[in-house]
Amino acid sequence: MDLSFSREELAFRLEVGAFVREALPADIKNKVLRHQRLERDDYVRWHRILFERGWGAPAWPVEHGGTGWSPLQRMLFEIECFRGGAPRLLPFGLSMIGPVLIKFSSRAMQERFLPRIPPVLDFWCQGYSEPGAGSDLASLRTRAVRHGERYVVNGQKTWNTLGHHADWMFCLVRTDPQAKPQKGISLLLIDMKSPGISVRPIVTLDGGREINEVWLEDVEVPAENLVGEENRGWTYAKYLLGHERTGIAGIGHCHRELKLLKEIAASTPCRGRSMLEEPRMRDKIARIEMEVMALEMLLLRVAAQDDGSGPGPQASILKIRGSEIQQDLAMLQMEIAGLNAWPYDPEWLVAGNEPAISAPGWAAPATATYFDLRKTSIYGGATEVQKNIIAKMILGF
Repeated sequence: MDLSFSREELAFRLEVGAFVREALPADIKNKVLRHQRLERDDYVRWHRILFERGWGAPAWPVEHGGTGWSPLQRMLFEIECFRGGAPRLLPFGLSMIGPVLIKFSSRAMQERFLPRIPPVLDFWCQGYSEPGAGSDLASLRTRAVRHGERYVVNGQKTWNTLGHHADWMFCLVRTDPQAKPQKGISLLLIDMKSPGISVRPIVTLDGGREINEVWLEDVEVPAENLVGEENRGWTYAKYLLGHERTGIAGIGHCHRELKLLKEIAASTPCRGRSMLEEPRMRDKIARIEMEVMALEMLLLRVAAQDDGSGPGPQASILKIRGSEIQQDLAMLQMEIAGLNAWPYDPEWLVAGNEPAISAPGWAAPATATYFDLRKTSIYGGATEVQKNIIAKMILGF
């Protein structure tokens, strides 16, 4: 299902694929391909391997330590990494706050924070959503009051991914409660070791604990940690969300899960033949493969049109379609697993706790994957919100 690539692009793709096969640690690869839970060290090790190769920041400009790759090269890199069993690159530093700092922050802030992101010397998390301020993010209430050369922050953030691992959080705060909702917001960089911060896990449907709520009680933040200008945080937040939504499309993830779907369908017997030979299942797989191809082409078009101002409202289309395709892939894996996916135990997702049952090994985490991917319709902006953005910003309604 490859698009038509030039000789140079094919050579690049082969180079990336060969590097992943040789350099990716086997224990990390096994966890990823078995859909098992990753630890902080798993992410950090892979990031540092890529950093040593010079590929630590695929989408950044060369002057900030990036690769300077074209949109197509970045997509091929993502696909080959995922196909090889690599974990996703942590988006919070590379794809979210990194681009914001490059575009909007001072040189001093760039020199302080950017070099530490690709090798994960700083592990970042996102402080956006709050109870009552998720899809309606502009209604956030976390307050930051300036006292001289510091801000004092009070409030609560929720749906904070990997915050229990994080060293730093980029956090939207309200600095002018009298202004209109979008006008009184600022973006602060907060050290997660600061007194007054507490992180509490939220147990998800699959039994995971990677999502958290973060409480901030009289947390002192140096004023120099303000990104850009005070009360202009909404501008920075929208720019960041465009990058986040493009990443949620998950083209590399879709390719890997499609490959797995074909493999398990071919190995699962059904009425004297494999599930892959069943006409109705074959039709479903063919349809979703075409959808992955269409998503890939759309992603390339959006990336190629980016003039440096960010992906724009087109990222909402990518976010919706990528979320739906990822969910459909998980649902088809569940369908093939059938009753083998029913006796689910969250402990199976921890390396070394593989189930001692007769079902195939891939079936045990199928339920967890299905549960986990329900969230793609919500995080990064709910599907309904994305449709409103498309209607207003693209269709002009």
